[in-house]
Amino acid sequence: MLTGKQKRFLRSLGHSLKPVITIGKGEVNEALVKETVESIAAHELIKVKILESCLLERSEAAAALAEACNAEVAQILGRTFLLYKKAKEPVIELPSEKTKQKSK
Repeated sequence: MLTGKQKRFLRSLGHSLKPVITIGKGEVNEALVKETVESIAAHELIKVKILESCLLERSEAAAALAEACNAEVAQILGRTFLLYKKAKEPVIELPSEKTKQKSK
């Protein structure tokens, strides 16, 4: 599960990315999942575009694809969303969530 700080970090990285996966009228099918898994394995963070012809809501499409790929949704914005999955040899180093200590 990504923390808020990690999601903000990934959103900043994903801002300049071009969509590598598009979801159309075929929606989330086996071929799309296979292509997405390969893309995430190569890039760790990918942008996915939802076309007008897709019948699924954007949140449903993001959740379905993320679950099928064992990835996490970092952002949903308009008709695009970011998927992240840590690679075996990570390139992206996520910020750690440090616990805040209260001074007494």
